[in-house]
Amino acid sequence: MLPAVGAVSPALPVQTAAVAPVAAPAVGSVADDGGFAGALGSAIDGLQQLQSTSQTLAVQAVTGDLDDVHDYTIASAQAATALELTAAVRNKAVEAFTEIMRMQA
Repeated sequence: MLPAVGAVSPALPVQTAAVAPVAAPAVGSVADDGGFAGALGSAIDGLQQLQSTSQTLAVQAVTGDLDDVHDYTIASAQAATALELTAAVRNKAVEAFTEIMRMQA
């Protein structure tokens, strides 16, 4: 279950530097270092960056250091959507693996 869009964890590290919103990675891009594994790795890195940006902006919003709360709202929605997409891809991969294992040789 995903946390609410406005939920803030009390154990977040406080960062004083302003963070610009990060663009979501392209869905169809393939990393230079090798096909599917590289694309999957870069997608996970992009997800982690989106979540980090969202957490940083959440802390800034709570402490009053954020000028425009819409930046946090957008970053939070991007991170939540990316996490849902990642979970859906993982579930499909597990289903495909399970189906392959059921096949008889």
